Amino acid sequence: MPDNFRSHVVTQGVQRSPNRAMLRAVGFGDNDFLKAIVGIANSYSTITPCNMGINQLAQRAEAGIRAAGAMPQMFGTITISDGISMGTEGMKYSLVSREVIADSIETACTGQSMDGVLAIGGCDKNMPGAMIAIARMNIPAIFVYGGTIKPGHHNGRDLTIVSAFEAVGEYSAGRIPYEELLEVERKACPGAGSCGGMYTANTMSSAFEAMGMSLPYSSTMAAEDAEKADSTEKSAFVLVEAIRKQLLPRQILTRKAFENAISVIMAVGGSTNAVLHLLAIAHTAGVELTLDDFETIRARVPVLCDLKPSGQFVATDLHRAGGIPQVMKMLLVHDLLHGDALTITGQTIAEVLADVPAEPRPDQFVIHPWDKPIYPQGHLAILRGNLATEGAVAKITGVKKPVITGPARVFESEEACLDAILAGKIVAGDVVVIRYEGPKGGPGMREMLAPTSAIIGAGLGDSVGLITDGRFSGGTYGMVVGHVAPEAAVGGTIALVQEGDIITIDAPQRLLQLHVSDEELRSRRQNWQPRPPRYTKGVLAKYAKLVSSSSVGAVTDLDL
Repeated sequence: MPDNFRSHVVTQGVQRSPNRAMLRAVGFGDNDFLKAIVGIANSYSTITPCNMGINQLAQRAEAGIRAAGAMPQMFGTITISDGISMGTEGMKYSLVSREVIADSIETACTGQSMDGVLAIGGCDKNMPGAMIAIARMNIPAIFVYGGTIKPGHHNGRDLTIVSAFEAVGEYSAGRIPYEELLEVERKACPGAGSCGGMYTANTMSSAFEAMGMSLPYSSTMAAEDAEKADSTEKSAFVLVEAIRKQLLPRQILTRKAFENAISVIMAVGGSTNAVLHLLAIAHTAGVELTLDDFETIRARVPVLCDLKPSGQFVATDLHRAGGIPQVMKMLLVHDLLHGDALTITGQTIAEVLADVPAEPRPDQFVIHPWDKPIYPQGHLAILRGNLATEGAVAKITGVKKPVITGPARVFESEEACLDAILAGKIVAGDVVVIRYEGPKGGPGMREMLAPTSAIIGAGLGDSVGLITDGRFSGGTYGMVVGHVAPEAAVGGTIALVQEGDIITIDAPQRLLQLHVSDEELRSRRQNWQPRPPRYTKGVLAKYAKLVSSSSVGAVTDLDL
């Protein structure tokens, strides 16, 4: 039986002679028109180290697809470097790029009637962007992670890009000389690959492996290691077989798969951005998922891995210690993973993990034994209160003061806040409020790695709280609360906070409360006026018009 389940509409019949003529120009021969046409969504670019090694992987995928008896068609998609755009106006385009990536993959694959797609991504939004497209199209698909960067080294410690952000705060606080800052800058990023801790890229690659949409062990491989290219070629063979069996993404992206992903994210100490992205993917896949589901799973899953940003190790250390399969097996044997969930290989999760030991090796220190977790419960908590009636997301583990009550220091932008921190105007006990940085208000929901890292670098990480309707980088840690919803731009309570108001962040009670009377808030709300749009043309204007609340994933097709 031919494998061209979808592509036959452009390759078969006398009337398609012109179509075949075009395909012959790109390498098709007489015997190729009954084969599956497989797209390779290639996010290669030299914009960022995260993606600069991807073209070689795409070429291995191309060879694998041909060897498996299908016809590859490679096309490009974009990326934005969060690390390079961080702290600038350009960061507003980062979350927007998730939608652009999804739309571009859908456009190419559907417009060309492809039979399947192998998507390769590196930087943060490549992964959720690709998975949104995969869920939307529901054609056989596999995701290949471009791989993690290896750590830099300086004075006997491992460095990541977050080391450079924190060094800025240390230098500004007078804690290190400029020469030390420069050495950290020079050594933080030694080569190709996505940021090396359990930041957003490695979090999402781990989630996709847990969901069964990527091959086992692939999510923690280093970009520059040979096994990453070998795994990419193997992924091509697996995808072609999935096309022949018509194994579709929505058969894999079930409620059980999302619960597995959340459990793994909690166990590895993953990024707050995973909440936003998994909500968006679930929406596209037609799976019911809410913020409350994250809280339910958080309460029963321990943090098992000692990984940066708040821990010691990086993703390559996790890989050597057994990778995501080792973490998954521990969850499985303790009934915290759905073993009957399907994977792209055609096997169930339990079958994939059959030969993985139930406990980690004793000669490694990255993955803790089950009876000695880093923390007994997960680290990503959903906070609510009058400041976040729709919810907010916080990392609550590893902070010395899990409850902070203090005066609000209000800033209307990330830049204004960073200037105040670096000038020494933020002191212990303050609760920093950064608003009008939400999905609509930014627009684009910028990450706040620059101010949070500056707070850490200044030695205030355990004594200053920070709340925002924007996002945080996967590299952020400390008493910080993001994704505050409703956001300021739509009149959320965060828009009504005034300088000096008392705010409580209570992690154990999962509370975010503004200590202002309901009567006073009603008065302030009557006097509040929405701000005019910051952009009236182009992609940011379109995004602001369409985007939903962060509490439902900041999707752009909620009401369409």
